[in-house]
Order: sequence, then structure tokens, then C-alpha cells
Amino acid sequence: NIESVFHELTKRKEYLPYDGICLTDTFQMAENKDAVLDKTWFGQNTENVQKLMKTPIRVIIGNPPYSVGQKSANDNAQNQSYKIVDNRITETYAKGSKATSIKALYDAYIKAFRWASDKIAENENGGVVGFISNGAWIDTNGMDGFRKCLEKEFSEIYVLNLRGNQRTSGELSRKEGGKIFGSGSRTPIAITLLVKKPGQTANATIHYHDIGDYLDREKKLKMVSEFKSISTRKLEWQTLTPDKNGDWLSHRNSCFDELINLAPETKFNNSTQSVFVTYSLGIASGRDAWAYNYSEDKLKEVTQSMAVSYNAEVERYGKEKPSVIDSWINADETKISWNRNLKDDLVKGHKLIIDESHYFLSKYRPYTYQFLYFDKDFNAMLYQNTKLFPTPTTKNVLICVSGISASKPFACLITDCIPDLQVMFNGQCFPLYWYEENKNQQKSLFDDENSGEYIRHDGVSDWILKQVRERYHSKNITKEMIFYFVYGLLHSEDYRTTFAVDLKKSLPRIPIPDSVSDFMAFYNAGKK
Repeated sequence: NIESVFHELTKRKEYLPYDGICLTDTFQMAENKDAVLDKTWFGQNTENVQKLMKTPIRVIIGNPPYSVGQKSANDNAQNQSYKIVDNRITETYAKGSKATSIKALYDAYIKAFRWASDKIAENENGGVVGFISNGAWIDTNGMDGFRKCLEKEFSEIYVLNLRGNQRTSGELSRKEGGKIFGSGSRTPIAITLLVKKPGQTANATIHYHDIGDYLDREKKLKMVSEFKSISTRKLEWQTLTPDKNGDWLSHRNSCFDELINLAPETKFNNSTQSVFVTYSLGIASGRDAWAYNYSEDKLKEVTQSMAVSYNAEVERYGKEKPSVIDSWINADETKISWNRNLKDDLVKGHKLIIDESHYFLSKYRPYTYQFLYFDKDFNAMLYQNTKLFPTPTTKNVLICVSGISASKPFACLITDCIPDLQVMFNGQCFPLYWYEENKNQQKSLFDDENSGEYIRHDGVSDWILKQVRERYHSKNITKEMIFYFVYGLLHSEDYRTTFAVDLKKSLPRIPIPDSVSDFMAFYNAGKK
């Protein structure tokens, strides 16, 4: 392909072969030179790789891989890890991030940016990196450290945003337009050029162009073809000025930082200066098809079935002691749903014992209830939910809000039972109460089964109660009123519009209204 395109462009009379192709794992070149120089392949390839590794690289172009990882542990197809490249991401992109979740920084296409940036940096004359990649990094919260590093490491940055994010819906999805790679992609796509000039000291100048709304795939590709060069007049580059948060496009409202945090810096800290003393993500089962069901009887049937299959694997492992687990286990998804936790339990010889008292009613999606088998050995992540709903009959109410970097507008919803992580997108939940196990419980013959088993604590902090009472000179305000005031306020269109960008990139903060009548209006609306 390289040869034929070269001859098509240069119109040479004689055919010039290209001998620079290297069959190699690019990332592995930085990890283990012996592996990429394996002469058992074929000699010419080894010679080409040796030559490449000695050559000062000034231009790196490509369409990096998009995979963030396997869909299921049953697939046995996890992305290969690269210690050197991953460590470089940790000490650069991750170190500069203030985001709570930075998992996406280890996506394969971000590794490509890191590898290429380091390779170009080896050349004192600078160079250029040009990638067609997932464009989610441009404005997502978890990529703040990545953007900050690009500013510092390069002189000029050109980003042509081709949009096409089909993980959106409704009008927003229509605005995003056609998917650049057709059915092969649901992510936004961007063409990025990173220019590193010799002797660079200042941060990069960032040039940005958005392809536009409501364009289908063919129209976008036609426009890209017509652009031809970054110097064309058809490209009206916008110069972006990053803010202190590393945001390039959607800048946050400076007033937001002056409001009161819903979430504490440290959970269960009674002296916290926030509205709530704790909060939690919704439950992540890691195996929804096994852990949830509309029928409680059917749920009991499938959980017992998986336990029997898994326990048989534990016994088989004890007899055979395989050295490699992933290729040895029974990967039949109709028998067992594997994840990292369950594989660890297998190695430890830990069997699954189904507890009849662990079947709960759960809110699986907005307005949709299912039964849940709620157990640390069966669910991937429980988070703080065991303290919010320690038993199936525990009374509680939670305000669930959209998690950070949601692809849809901010939303919130109240639930009176265990929420799934996706009731709201990666939803964070703030409780009216939380429960602590009563270790000093005194049992008698006349106690109910759960009598005195748990101590109930307020989820709303003493600090915020004091602030609100002092503001209104009233001791009639209660923590429950503050809880429902928050729920009412979070539905305010003015609030959501004013802080729309902040609510995508941070958990909510709230003001205390000047007048008690405004407070009561929000409380009554929230309670209703």
C-alpha cells in the first residue's frame, strides 16, 4: 500500500520498493528489545526493526487502537499491559489529573500518544505527531491531566473535531452526526496534530476546529478531503485558552467553587463541612444477568446454579493446580460469570455459599425495580451500600445524581432501595441515614431478629444543620428538611442551566438561599 500510494503521488517511471516495513509491537519496543528482535521470525524484519530503533524519528502518524479492555473476564482477552508506557502515563497524565477516575488514561490510544510524545522528545530537532483517534479526550473530566501534559510538551496543537459520539441520545445524538468509521465506532473522532519545535519553553498554542452539527459521515469526509492542509482558509481555527482545571472547551463557572459541597472530603467524618457525611456509588454487580431478575424465584434459581458450577471449579482446581488460570477455567457464560474477584477466590479455594437473607429489592434503572442478590462474594463492588441498606427491610432514602463526565445532561432521582450504578450514569448517592453494626447488642428471647442489630446515624451533617439554623435564626429546621431541600434545589432549571458545565465535571455544590421562604419552597417541592 505504501509503495503504490507513493508511486501514484510521485508518478515515477520506475518502481521503487519500500523496505522500511517492520512487523513489531510498537509499545513492546520500549519494553523488551529482545522480544522485538527475535530472529526466529525472519531476518529482514529483524534488520528493519534494528534500523528503526537507531533512527531519530521526527514524524509519527497513525490510527491508534481504540480498545479499553475486554468486555468480560470470560473472554480471556484483556489488553496487554506495558510496564514502561503505563508507568510513563502514571507519572505524567495521571499525576496531573484531579479527576476521581483516571482508568481511561490507560486506554490503548492514550498509550499511543504517550509513546509517540516520548519518541519525538528524544529528537532535539523536534517533530510532529499526527493521530486519528477517539476524540473523547478533548473535553472529558478524566483527561484533564492528559490535556495539561500536551500543553507543556508541544509547541503547537491542532485539533479537528469530527464529532460522531453515538453514546449520546435524542437531539444531542443528531447534532453529533455520522460515525466516521461507520458501524465500527460509536466514539467521537478527532484528527490531532502535535508539533514540537526545538528550544520550546512556553506552553503550546492550541488551534481547534469543530466540524459542525448535523453532518452525516459522507459530508464530514468530503469536508476533510477538501481541507487538505491545516493552512487552508476553509479551516477557521479557534485559539483555545485552557483554564486552571485543564479544560479547553467547556469552562466552569467560577462561582461554583464558592458553594457548599454535597460530598465530604472524607467519608463518615462527623466534623465535615459539607452537606452529607457520606455518599456512595450505586452497586456494580459485574454480572447483571446473574445478580438481577424481575422474579425473585428465578433469581434464587440462577444464583444457586452458578454457585454449584463455580464450586465444582474450586474442587477441580484443588486437584489439578493449573499454572495459568485464564485459559484453564470453564469459560461457558451459561455456567459461570467470571471476574477478577471470582478468579482470586478460586485460587484461594473459597466457595460460594448462597445466603437466603441477601435477596434485596433494588432500583435497577430509573422507575425500574428488580430483585438483587446482594453479597460481597457475588457482586464486583458493593461500595458503601452495606451501610445504607444493611438488611432487606432497612428503611432509607437516597438522592442519586449523575456521576462525573456523564454523556447526558445532569439528572437526579430519589430511591428507597439499593440503587444500581447506572440508575443515573455512574450515579453517586447521598443518604438520609447510614447504619452502623451494633457490636454491643444485647440479645434476649423477646427481641425481633434484627432488633438493635444496627445503629442509625444521620446522613446530613451537624455542620450544615448549624449553618442553616443560624442563617434563618430558627431551630425548627431539621436535617430531613435539608435533605429534601437539596432534592428540590437539584431540580431547579436555573441551577442546572447556570452550572451545567460544572455538574458534568464535578459533584453538585449548593447555596443556602437568603430567605427562609425560598428554602421552604425548595423543601416542599423536594418532599412532594
